[in-house]
Amino acid sequence: MLSFAALTLRLGSTGCRGGRRNLATIVSGNKTSQLVRERLKEDLDQMRGQFPGFRPGLVVLQVGDRDDSNLYISMKLKAAAEIGINASHVRLPKTATEDEVLRRIVEVNENLEVHGLIVQLPLDSINPMDTEKVTNAVAPEKDVDGLTSINAGKLSRGDLGDCFIPCTPKGCMKLISQTGTSVAGKNAVVIGRSKIVGAPMHDLLLWSHATVTTCHSKTTDLAAQVGRADILVVGAGKAEMVKGEWLKEGAVVIDCGINHIPDDSKANGMRVVGDVHYPSAKEKAGFITPVPGGVGPMTVAMLMENTVQSAKRFLKTYQPGKWNISYAKLKPQKPQPSDVAIAHSFTPKTIGRLAREVGLFSEEVEPYGTTRAKVRLEALNRLKTQPNGKYLVVTGITPTPLGEGTTTTTLGLAQALGAHLHVNSFACVRQPSRGSNFGVKGGAVGGGYCQVIPMEEVSLHLTSDIQAVMAASSLVVDTINARVLCESTQSDKALFDWLVPLRDGHRKFSLSQLNRLKRLGIEKPETLKPEEIYRFIRLDIDPETKTLSGYVASEMMAVLALSTSLGDMTRRLARVVVAYSRKGKPVTTEDLGISGVLATLMRDAVKPSLMQTMEGTPVFVHTCPLSDIAQGNSSILADQIALKLVGPEGFVVTEAEGGAELGMEKFFDIKCRSSGLHPDVVVMVASVPALKMHGGGPAVTAGSAMPKEYSAENLTLLENGCNHLKRQLENARAFGLPVVVAINTFSTDTDAELGLVCEQAKLAGALEAVPCSHWAEGGAGAVALGQAVQRAAETPHQMNFLYDLEGLGNLPICMAKTHLSLSHDPERKGVPTGFTLPIRDIHANLGAGFLYPLVGTTSVPPQSPAFSCFHDNDFSTESK
Repeated sequence: MLSFAALTLRLGSTGCRGGRRNLATIVSGNKTSQLVRERLKEDLDQMRGQFPGFRPGLVVLQVGDRDDSNLYISMKLKAAAEIGINASHVRLPKTATEDEVLRRIVEVNENLEVHGLIVQLPLDSINPMDTEKVTNAVAPEKDVDGLTSINAGKLSRGDLGDCFIPCTPKGCMKLISQTGTSVAGKNAVVIGRSKIVGAPMHDLLLWSHATVTTCHSKTTDLAAQVGRADILVVGAGKAEMVKGEWLKEGAVVIDCGINHIPDDSKANGMRVVGDVHYPSAKEKAGFITPVPGGVGPMTVAMLMENTVQSAKRFLKTYQPGKWNISYAKLKPQKPQPSDVAIAHSFTPKTIGRLAREVGLFSEEVEPYGTTRAKVRLEALNRLKTQPNGKYLVVTGITPTPLGEGTTTTTLGLAQALGAHLHVNSFACVRQPSRGSNFGVKGGAVGGGYCQVIPMEEVSLHLTSDIQAVMAASSLVVDTINARVLCESTQSDKALFDWLVPLRDGHRKFSLSQLNRLKRLGIEKPETLKPEEIYRFIRLDIDPETKTLSGYVASEMMAVLALSTSLGDMTRRLARVVVAYSRKGKPVTTEDLGISGVLATLMRDAVKPSLMQTMEGTPVFVHTCPLSDIAQGNSSILADQIALKLVGPEGFVVTEAEGGAELGMEKFFDIKCRSSGLHPDVVVMVASVPALKMHGGGPAVTAGSAMPKEYSAENLTLLENGCNHLKRQLENARAFGLPVVVAINTFSTDTDAELGLVCEQAKLAGALEAVPCSHWAEGGAGAVALGQAVQRAAETPHQMNFLYDLEGLGNLPICMAKTHLSLSHDPERKGVPTGFTLPIRDIHANLGAGFLYPLVGTTSVPPQSPAFSCFHDNDFSTESK
C-alpha cells in the first residue's frame, strides 16, 4: 500500500522477464505543490492572527525582457498572490549597469517589508554583469533562492536549519519523500553540478545519509554509474540523455530538465521533454517525475515556502516599532577618569551599522569615515507617513560656572531610555561652537559617561558644516565689496553687460535677476528702458551698512537650524539682508545674485550628522547657534527625521541651550513655529551647587576649584536659590506642558539638599523631580528620570505660544541678551527685580525669520575670551 497514493498515478502494467510488473509510479509535482500551497496559506492565517495586517514580502528582480524569464516570473507572482504573499516585480532595462542592479538590491535588502529577494537569471543586459557578484549582493537572510555563497556554504557543511536551500533541490527532496523511500543508506546519483541544482542536490542527499555520486560531462561510463543508483536526480540540461535501459530496476527518478524538441504534432512545432527518456524510463523505474508537471511546480512551491520561512524568522526577532539595536555595557570607574580618558576607552560601532539599526537605508547615509555620517533628507520623505515619536525638550536654570549639565542630561536621558528602558530613543544636540579661538566652552558634547563619541570628531570639523557656513558668509562680504567697487567704476552699459552678458545677440537673466526685476515692478526684461536698466543694476550700497562676516554667519547658521527642507533653506537664504542702499532700502543676497550659490555651498550642511553616545544610542549633531544671539537650538530637520525614526512609541530628546527664559522660550516661539512640532514634556535641569550660587553664594570663575560654600551642606543658601528654580519653572509651565525636574547630582550633595530641591520643585508645579547620576553612571543613572518622563508624556497636555505674531513681517522675537542672568546684567544671579531691560537696537534676520532686540551690551557675534580653550590641547597619538 502506498502512503502517497493521492499524489501519484499508476502508468499501468507491461510484460518483462520473469512475468508482468507495474510501470513506474508518477510522482506528481502539481499535486504535491498544491498541498504545500494550502499549508502555507494556513501558516499565513496564523501569522496574521498574531500580527494583524502582516504579509510576507517577495521581490523578483529582472534585468531585460526575455520571454522565458517573463513566463517564470509570472508563475511565481501568480503563486504568491494565491498564497497571500505580497510579491512585486522590479524590471530593469537591458541598458542597466551592474552598479544600478547592485544599488537596487541594496534597497530591497534594507526594506523591512520584504522578506525574500530573487534575482531572475540570466541577467539580460547589454553591459557586462558579474552574476556571482550580483547574486551574492542579496542579503543571506532574504536569499530565498539559496544562491548566495553564504547559504551555499552553510548547506555544504550541513547547517540545514540555518540557511535557505535552493528551491529546485528542496523540491526534489520533497518529491523523493512522497515516494516513501528512505534516503538513508541508498546509492544516489546526481547528474549535473550546477550551483542551482546539481551541487546543492548532492549536499542535501549527503546530509540525508545517502552515498552520493555526482556525474557530469567528463564522467566516463555514465550508464554504469546510473545503473547503480537507487535514487537518480538529473539536471544536465540535455534532452532525453538518460535512457531507460541504464536505470536500476525500481529506482526513484527525479527529472529536473526542461528542454524543447521538434514535434510536428504540436501547434508551435515543439514539445517539452526532460533530461530522461521518459517512454523507456517508465518501463524500469519504480517512481518517476513527469516533465512538465513534476519538478517545475515544486520549484515554485519551495520558493513560496522559503519566503514564508524567511518571514517567520523575521517575526521571531521583530517587535513592532522596536529597533534591533545593540548597546554598549558601561563599567564606570572610581575614581572617575577625565572626560578625555573616558571617551578614549570606548570603541564606537561603525556608523553603517548604527544607521541600519535605527532604520536608515544605505542610500540615505553619506559616511564621513567610519563613525559619523550625513543623513540625506530623502529619509524624511520616505518616512513621511510614519507617526512621530514623543518629543522632549531639555532646558535648565540660568547657567553658572558650576555646571548644570543640560547637554549631559540630554544624552544621559537618551541613554537611559534606549539602553536601559529599551525604548527607541534619539538625542538631538548642537555642534560645539569653537568661535575664532575655540571659545571658553571648548569642544566636546556632554561629559563623564554621557558623551558623543569619538570626542575628537565631534569637537573639531565633524562634517564641515561650520566651514560651509563660514565660506558662504565670506562670499557675501566679498561680493558686497566687489559690487561696491564695480558700481563706483563702471558705466551703466559696462555694468549691465557684466551682470547680463550678451551672447549670440541675446541676454539671459538668471532666476535671481528675474526676481529682482519683479520686485522692482519691471515686467518686460527683454525691452528694458535706460531708467529701468539703471534701477536694475545699481544697488547703491551704503558701505557703512554692509554686514560683517560674523553677523552673516550667525544668521546663516540660524537659517540652517530653522529650515525644513533644502528648498526652504534656499528661499530663506535669498531673503537674508546683508546691507542697505543709500536710500535705506534693504539689499538681500538675491539682489546680489548669490542666493543660489550660497545654497550650493550649504547643500551638504543642511543634512544632519549622525553619531552615537557611549552606550551606542543614536545622536544627531547639527548646527551650532548660540542662545544669546540666535535661537540656541539644534536643527528642525534633525528633530523631524529623529521623530520619524523612533516611531510612535519612541522618544526624541532635544536640547534648548541656556536658561528656560532664553533658549527654551526661543525653542517654543521660534523653532516650534517654524517646524510645526509641539513637545510632550519639558525637562528642567538644575544642580545643587548652581542653585546655591543663585541663592547668594560667592562668584566662581570657569575652571576654578569649587568653594566650600558649595561643597558643604547649606540648606538656607540652597532654599534661597530654589526661588530661581521656581521662576524658571513658571517660565516653562507657561507653555502648557508637563515639566520634570532633573537634578544633576554632585558627589558633595547631601540627601537633605536633594530632598529640599525635589520638594521645592514640586511645590512650584513640577510634575516630578528626580535626582540623576548619569554623569558618573551613564544611562543607568538616569533610569528614574526616563521613567518619570514616560509617565509625564502620557498626561493630557496642550502646548500654547506666549504671544501672537504681530509686527514687522509677523516675525517672532529672539532676545539677544546674556545667558548668565534673568536680567541683562550677567552678575545678577537668582531672581533679580527692579530693573529696566535696556533695548539699544532691534535687528531683523529676515532669512532666519525673527527679530532680535539687542539687550544691554550683548555683542554680536560674541567676543572671544582672553585665554582660550585650545591651550594645552593635543590629540596626537602620543598624548592620548
